[in-house]
Amino acid sequence: MIWFFIAFAGYVLQAIVYILDKKILTNAISKPVVYTFYSTIFLLPIFIAIPFGTESVQLVDMGVAMISGLTFGFGLWCMFLAVKQGEATHINPFIGATIAVATYALSYIFFQEVLTNIQLIGIVFVVFGSLLLSLEKSNKQIGLHKGFLWALSAGILFAVSHIAAKYMYMHYSFYTGIVYTRGSIGLVGLIALLYPSVRSSILFKNKKTKKRRLTTISMVVSNKILGIFSLLLIQYAIAIGSVVLVNAMAGLQYALMFVFIYMLTKFTPKLFKEVFTKREIFVEITALIFMVIGSVLFVL
Repeated sequence: MIWFFIAFAGYVLQAIVYILDKKILTNAISKPVVYTFYSTIFLLPIFIAIPFGTESVQLVDMGVAMISGLTFGFGLWCMFLAVKQGEATHINPFIGATIAVATYALSYIFFQEVLTNIQLIGIVFVVFGSLLLSLEKSNKQIGLHKGFLWALSAGILFAVSHIAAKYMYMHYSFYTGIVYTRGSIGLVGLIALLYPSVRSSILFKNKKTKKRRLTTISMVVSNKILGIFSLLLIQYAIAIGSVVLVNAMAGLQYALMFVFIYMLTKFTPKLFKEVFTKREIFVEITALIFMVIGSVLFVL
């Protein structure tokens, strides 16, 4: 069950990354397309590694790798649009529930992957807990809103990306798969360059603007480096374990994210703050219990 602990470590890091994503979108970069550019373009240089140890990839499989990268990049774009309109503690769990369901459906269709009854019950617990966490009531939103449509799109795109990546890991070495699938994410950064707001964000009109943007870029790059480590851990867990179970484990990261955000809101509200009512705290703790139970069932 080494895949479980590798995935767990990846999701701990990803919980931190998602919190920083929300902070950056709120305080530093207002346009999701601009943040998508900075979140993807730095992965493009991974293609430089192709001559150094990757296997020869068939043209059709190269297309599969590109699908994995592009859907992941566009999934990020949709996720940033969703988080911009809602709260991270609600939007991201909804995305996680969508990924779990969509991944299971696609895995069954393409890989004929069949889970045990206990594992299926575990997925039901995690999805139900994630849906409970997605119930939003804040100063700006109550219940479902437009952001959840973007979240639904993000979840489906991420599921497609993970299934395509699993295909690559099944037919090639992990190193070859990671180079082609993750490098392809950088292509979304090139597409984002078509937007004037993205090109404008790269230009420095004066010293004040230059200093502010360099600070923002440094913060984004630091967050993305952390994201790359979490991505590698989760992708490796997918490569050696079940793609369905690894993705269903995402519920753990939302549990951690809730705890982190609650602690930040309580002790450092100037740094990060979200609205928590007593009812909401009760619902979210209940959801966390469901997700923990579900995750334990994965390894039985």
